[in-house]
Amino acid sequence: MASTESLGSLEKAIEILYHLHTEPAGVGVTAIGRALDMPKSSVHRLLAALVRRSLVERDARGHYRTGIGLVALGLGALEREPVLAAARPVLEAEAAALDETVFLVAARAGRLLVLDKAEGTGFLRASPRVGAEVPVHATAVGKLFLAFGDGCVSLPEGELERFTEQTRAVPEELARDVRRAREQGFAVNREEWIPGLAVVAAPVMASGRLQAAVALASSAQRLEALGSGELARRMLAAGERIGARLAGTDDG
Repeated sequence: MASTESLGSLEKAIEILYHLHTEPAGVGVTAIGRALDMPKSSVHRLLAALVRRSLVERDARGHYRTGIGLVALGLGALEREPVLAAARPVLEAEAAALDETVFLVAARAGRLLVLDKAEGTGFLRASPRVGAEVPVHATAVGKLFLAFGDGCVSLPEGELERFTEQTRAVPEELARDVRRAREQGFAVNREEWIPGLAVVAAPVMASGRLQAAVALASSAQRLEALGSGELARRMLAAGERIGARLAGTDDG
């Protein structure tokens, strides 16, 4: 059985990996220790172990960044996510057609995570990242999972965090949006999570259950210019195509 000390070291090593993920140019031992409030000696010891497994790489400046070992682990995880293979060409086609970023989001261990995205050249090209968690109550995909997810996600305990003035932080307001999503089959988020960001999301259904959600993100102004109704129709069609590919019934 792992000792408490070993578990503590593991958690700190994971913290370092996540920190390096946000520092693509690399960062030194002192800066890592300062950012994570860890002794420099501990950071150095953990980095040495991570380097040995190629999870972290050290460059000529002595800076550390995530290593090729993480790529191998990530690819292994992707191979076990058939919805990713089914969704990728659809995401790319929609991003190219609309010149906006299209995301694939799914529930994993009770959380909503970005599994993949195809970037356009429009608003917020790099946010959120693949692997990032998105809040259930403040996103279009969250409303879909509350509407169709059969309890695979739930709201956080206590008061709902208000990210913007538009966030549905009052349970009754959120419940109305969830009912609307259930009735119309798609959901919309207008600046409820990130100021200026609007999202239209549709479900990906296969084998009789919600597998993921496909979501188009744009500026709130562009959403109105393109028309939320038209974008909803496109996302619904995209979700159906992904679901058909996932089920093996797509005829091309």
